[in-house]
Amino acid sequence: MSVQQSAILQKEAGSLPASFARNRSKIGFFVGLAICLGVWFMPNPAGLPVSGQHCLALSLLAVAWWAFGVVHPGYTSLILLVAWVLTKTAEPAVVFRLWTSPMMYLVIGGYLLAAAVEGSGLGRRIAYHFILRFVTGYRSIIASCYILGFLLSILIPHPWPRSFMIMSVMAIIIRSAKLAPKFAAQIGLTVFAASCPSSMILLTGDSTLNVVAMNFGGEAPSYLRWLWVMGVPGILACVLMFLMQIWFFPAPESFDIEHNEIRDLLAKLGHTSTNEKKVVLWIAIAVGFWVTDFLHHIHPGWIAAGAALGMTLPFAGGVLKPGDWSKVNLGSLFFLTAALGIGTVGDVTGMNKWVASVVLPSHAPTNIFIFALVVTAFAVAIHMVLGSVLAVMGIVTPAVIAFSASAGISPLVASLLVYTAVNQHYLLPFHNMAILVGEGEQGGGYGSAEVLRLGLPLTILVFIITIGIEIPWWKIIGLIH
Repeated sequence: MSVQQSAILQKEAGSLPASFARNRSKIGFFVGLAICLGVWFMPNPAGLPVSGQHCLALSLLAVAWWAFGVVHPGYTSLILLVAWVLTKTAEPAVVFRLWTSPMMYLVIGGYLLAAAVEGSGLGRRIAYHFILRFVTGYRSIIASCYILGFLLSILIPHPWPRSFMIMSVMAIIIRSAKLAPKFAAQIGLTVFAASCPSSMILLTGDSTLNVVAMNFGGEAPSYLRWLWVMGVPGILACVLMFLMQIWFFPAPESFDIEHNEIRDLLAKLGHTSTNEKKVVLWIAIAVGFWVTDFLHHIHPGWIAAGAALGMTLPFAGGVLKPGDWSKVNLGSLFFLTAALGIGTVGDVTGMNKWVASVVLPSHAPTNIFIFALVVTAFAVAIHMVLGSVLAVMGIVTPAVIAFSASAGISPLVASLLVYTAVNQHYLLPFHNMAILVGEGEQGGGYGSAEVLRLGLPLTILVFIITIGIEIPWWKIIGLIH
């Protein structure tokens, strides 16, 4: 979740009936409470331990409050975490396990690295040079959103800061080309929509979701392992989505790019600063350690945290300042803890196994393509209702992994299918935070209508990616036997 959550919820509410919008949080409060009490006190279902029933009740309370925006997601997350402990649903060591794992420090390191790249001006310099050199027309602008998203993912391991940085450059192009609002919104939507498939290519594309997917799959995060398994599907997903966008969102009849303003902004940056060079040095060191993790076996989280801390030191650091701690979103960290905790606590209490037995067939299909179809459809259906990518991954992935065990399918395959389905799918902005943060005039200038227009064909494309790209690629590389 982002620090812009309050404004985001207001934007969502603006498109709802006035009476519902005014009372949304109050309605959600009672809906969540009713669901929680109903599940907590219902007769214990066969096969579900009492602790699992309590875990389900509290988890559904949190999901309902997240969906309705009852309070800031970080507060809802903390309520869920504390409730699990106070009701003795799980031990504190289980509930807060993420804080003792290096994955949490990969996320924190990612926020700090993003702050360093943005604050030093390095990200803007790269974007300006790329636009001046390669962007000549409308289609090249659309393509550049994907390419810049990938290039900057090497430096900034979180999609939202990358998207806002790219959008600041695109806004200059939109203004200088005097584009109509319709076409300006198309470019704005592309900036934020492109962050989803471009984040699939590298482990650092999304330091939260990508690491979570590997963690659920039972593997330690590995830069090269992720690139080997997801690089090709990520690249092909970018290509297919680009083609889909230029098909469904045609270019304006005339489009002239004026590069002078961008040249002026690049000139104002001056020569490469000392801070920019320091950022390049530390990120180069981090990437070097990431790609050689098979030699030293240091978790990517410690590497990211080490690089960020290196930027605080005298002589070779001094880039990050005390004020940059504010860029680390504490609410997001608790949301991450709670969303993943649903899977962790659900596993310990037996909730995951029971949910899988109730909502999925008793045996997984032995045909891997049919399995991928079932998992993708199940994940997309749950995602359409719940919205939050992380929450859906936390609920669905453990159930799908338990479901896949009967067919001997790798947990990593099951986890990555769910990850792809929910992260690449959306019909409305609230379905994906990467889209939601860019909605409105302060972001990409698009609204629910543009997102729905893209999301409808994208729903079909998600199935093509999981069934037609990922499964064949994983068979080629031996992930699926």
